[in-house]
Amino acid sequence: MTRQQNNVQEQDVNQLRKVRREKLAELQTNGKDPFKITKYDVTCHAADIKDHYEEMEGKHVSVAGRVMQKRVMGKASFCNVLDQSGNIQSYVARDGIGEEAYKEFKKLDIGDIVGIEGEVFKTKTGEISIHASAVKLLSKSLQILPEKFHGLTNTDTRYRQRYVDLIMNPEVRDTFIKRSHIISAIRRYLDSQGFLEVETPMLVSNAGGAAARPFETHFNALGEDFKLRISLELYLKRLIVGGLEKVYEIGRVFRNEGLDTRHNPEFTLMELYQAYTDYNGMMDLTENLYRHVAQEVLGTTTITYNGVEMDLGKPFERITMVDAVKKYAGVDWNEVKTTEDAKKLADEHHVEYEERHKKGDILSLFFEEFAEKHLIQPTFVTDHPIEISPLTKKKPDDPEYVERFEFFMNGWEMANAYSELNDPIDQRERFKDQEEQLAQGNDEANTTDEDFLNALEIGMPPTGGIGFGIDRMCMLLTDSAAIRDVLLFPTMKSKE
Repeated sequence: MTRQQNNVQEQDVNQLRKVRREKLAELQTNGKDPFKITKYDVTCHAADIKDHYEEMEGKHVSVAGRVMQKRVMGKASFCNVLDQSGNIQSYVARDGIGEEAYKEFKKLDIGDIVGIEGEVFKTKTGEISIHASAVKLLSKSLQILPEKFHGLTNTDTRYRQRYVDLIMNPEVRDTFIKRSHIISAIRRYLDSQGFLEVETPMLVSNAGGAAARPFETHFNALGEDFKLRISLELYLKRLIVGGLEKVYEIGRVFRNEGLDTRHNPEFTLMELYQAYTDYNGMMDLTENLYRHVAQEVLGTTTITYNGVEMDLGKPFERITMVDAVKKYAGVDWNEVKTTEDAKKLADEHHVEYEERHKKGDILSLFFEEFAEKHLIQPTFVTDHPIEISPLTKKKPDDPEYVERFEFFMNGWEMANAYSELNDPIDQRERFKDQEEQLAQGNDEANTTDEDFLNALEIGMPPTGGIGFGIDRMCMLLTDSAAIRDVLLFPTMKSKE
């Protein structure tokens, strides 16, 4: 579109806005200000009428929603109203609502919010509709919605103006309704298993529990710097110490990192901890939870993402990280004896690493480079190197590795779980190593949390723990291409 065409279009839109404000002023002058209306009694939604037409036919109903289409034809007209559940048509006749009310109806604009009363019936063409006996303007729309045939397709505008996106794109509304159902299904499942939902601080003095750079802020009242949490882990473990044996939290965490199709700096994490179990117990729980949520929300355990079918009904594959690297990179890490050997292999396979990296770090880099993309079907990758797992119990028979797994689908990490480290002496040494990494330039390393160490010294039972990325789960179960498609209000750079 040329600049001249843009200018003409903007002038047209400004004129339409002017007309809408004039209509509002006229209503206010006549004592019919819609913004003074405080309530409207809604008896049902569009979907209720359509899904149960046999029961609803001939019944008097009242619905409310946004006018999306209007066809005025002399003494009788049709309009289409959108509520949360979908669209429904209304037949509006002068004889049905009265002459004065019909004049007011004809002045309604697309986008206005109205209440409609009337009887449920079918038109001659078989469309389920409401024969209006009253139409009431509940809120005046002073802006112009996108043109209906082209909709709202610009992704930047869609994310910035999600409210318009929800109005114009029914599939977007369906995605976020489904997201709500997914989270509800998770809660119901965990509650049925005896877990307690809890809440822990977002503002923390020590942001630990994950390898990530935190956001920092200043608390004026205390005169101290705080951080936004990057994880839920360390507080939930304190509750295990306190005797709450099964706890979980679903909440926002914040990581000062880049934006891409799978990362947003604030996102929803679910973490749970269960006393007296280990990472094998967490694998069983994960498998059962994913299967339950898919069946409850989608009605099937077979899902399709971007044309690829994934089966949650079959037992999930379990493979160690060492075996995954051997399978997909052709390198047997059991034969790698030293960090120098690992770096030499990395050079030969063009795997980039940092000077500070040790043997286990480089194994993880090999896994990321060669194996992750192949893990399409549900897969647990187990037994990670200790260097990348500062909060995890060592394997009793092989202390270079820990009892940890990451859950993968579609080549994405979907969850991360441990047999939790409950040895305070070992934990202090791990924190010390993290502090050294921080000094060497790893700004994602953890720092020592003395209160958490004190809690471990009080005594924490053997515990299994897991963190689920809720947004990625929603992406897979709604076949959404990017994380921003499942976040109602994703982080955006300001237009200015």
